[in-house]
Amino acid sequence: MLRTVSEQRIEVTRVIAAEPATIFDVLRDPHGHVSIDSSGMLMDATGEPVEAVGDRFTVHMDRESLGDRPLGRYDVDVVITVYEPDHDIAWTIEGVARPFIGHVYGYHLEPVEDGTRVTSYYDWSHIHPEWAERDVFPIIPEQALRSTLGILARTVQKD
Repeated sequence: MLRTVSEQRIEVTRVIAAEPATIFDVLRDPHGHVSIDSSGMLMDATGEPVEAVGDRFTVHMDRESLGDRPLGRYDVDVVITVYEPDHDIAWTIEGVARPFIGHVYGYHLEPVEDGTRVTSYYDWSHIHPEWAERDVFPIIPEQALRSTLGILARTVQKD
């Protein structure tokens, strides 16, 4: 299910046949982010699984897959802004771009009879005004969020 919450927030929901803890373990792990990414931009990651708000890890990126900007390879830090084990995780990105953009990615997990209802969201409603003026959001299309949930399901589902 796709739900555009506002002009600056997209949410996609899917029930995945796995426990919230199993899904959360993927979402808090830097390498989990790389393994479920459908955009093709995440090449690798450095760091340990996060455990709290303020934790961070580095993701090695390549924007070539989007074909929109010739940025080459670059690194960004994922900075955790919401952390509630097995329930909610969200982060913003800090990279070479200044001022920091301020967009947020996150997941909400809700146990249901057949597993976990997973909501993935992308929110750019509080980005820095300089970035808002550029009118380049959303960078990640709605379909990419949906596809990432599909990869997440394939990664964690029980048979």
